[in-house]
Amino acid sequence: MQTKPRVLVIAEAANPEWVSVPLIGWLHSEALRAVADVHVVTQARNRAAFLKAGRVEGEDFTAIDTEWLEAPAVGVANKLRGDAGKGWTTLQTFQSMTYPYFERLVWRKFKDQLRAGAFDIVHRITPMSPTSHSTIARKCAKIDVPFVLGPINGGLPWPKGFGAERRREREYMSYIRSAHRLAPGYRRMLDAASAIIVGSSATASEIPSNLTQKTIQISESAVDIDRFSLSPKEGLSTPLRACFVGRMVPYKGPDILLRAAAPLLREGRLHIDLIGDGPLMPTLNEIIASEGIAEAVTLHGWVPHENLQSTAIASDIFAFPSVREFGGTSILEMMAIGLVPVIVDYGGPGDNIPPDLGFKLPLSTRDQLITDLRATLTGIADDPAQLLALREKGQRWIHQTFTWPRRAEQINDIYQWVLGNRDSKPAPFG
Repeated sequence: MQTKPRVLVIAEAANPEWVSVPLIGWLHSEALRAVADVHVVTQARNRAAFLKAGRVEGEDFTAIDTEWLEAPAVGVANKLRGDAGKGWTTLQTFQSMTYPYFERLVWRKFKDQLRAGAFDIVHRITPMSPTSHSTIARKCAKIDVPFVLGPINGGLPWPKGFGAERRREREYMSYIRSAHRLAPGYRRMLDAASAIIVGSSATASEIPSNLTQKTIQISESAVDIDRFSLSPKEGLSTPLRACFVGRMVPYKGPDILLRAAAPLLREGRLHIDLIGDGPLMPTLNEIIASEGIAEAVTLHGWVPHENLQSTAIASDIFAFPSVREFGGTSILEMMAIGLVPVIVDYGGPGDNIPPDLGFKLPLSTRDQLITDLRATLTGIADDPAQLLALREKGQRWIHQTFTWPRRAEQINDIYQWVLGNRDSKPAPFG
């Protein structure tokens, strides 16, 4: 029987009280405790949340404080971004500039233990962006400690025809994002890693061809079944209910959803629940007023992640026409409680969701997306019974393949591979 590997997990962003990457960092590192002896290194801003969750500092985790450097950098990035929730590439750029200092302090803290063989593996979970280059990777290679990188995710191109949305998102840095691949640190990180986990086909395409033998595609996303445990309601709503969950920003397409669904909303055949907030809210309110659909749309605002399932469970459909989604965790979460996805076949949703578990719209122009989404929603309204079989099948698939325990098993396969305890490279998952 194999003993659990001793793993030093680098999760600079890991926090159970937040969402997005910090929540993924927390859930991922916690899931690994079932298959490995894990010690997490995280940023000091997460210390209070770790302690509140019952983790013991010095035993379960170590907090590294780089706020004196990172906070001013984030402040500059936020000024350049302007509106909150926009310009994520700008924010990532500035965070990537300060990240090497975090790893410098991690190495200073753990180098003696690593050299003494206290850990079998170093695994960097976050940051997930490949633009955040690791200096520890080469140092681990020099002392024969396997370094596992990922899942890294990024590089999803902005789709043609959505330049206006790109500018409204203040994604000016995205035009030169690919320059990071020219930096010496990027290639040194990949060369030194024992395994490279990529979270999407887009990121996989950026990996140099001579390194594909150690590259494995595994989605960054999984579902916390404890938070998404409700059983679907009996039958279907009358009228049908569709929900949207996410930041109200142009590329996620809540305005596309309202335009597409307007005829069904006016006819009383559909109700939409918009869950979230963001800079697009004034535009959404204008659409609701101009289309005369106020009675058929409920604006829930921001809902805490732990309360999300109790709000969304009233819906039958998860309508999410995002045109640039890296992971798409919210789609998996909604499927876990029985909602049937209607999504765009691009990015994370295109990689992760099989076509027989929902409705996938081809990526096209904005006007064509509205047309295609309207036709799809109309077809569902004409034959709502089809949702029942898709609901059951999708929920079963999530529980079998996209939970954090299942993800930990897959990562453990990678650990055993880099340690030489299995001959075959683990298969892609998710």
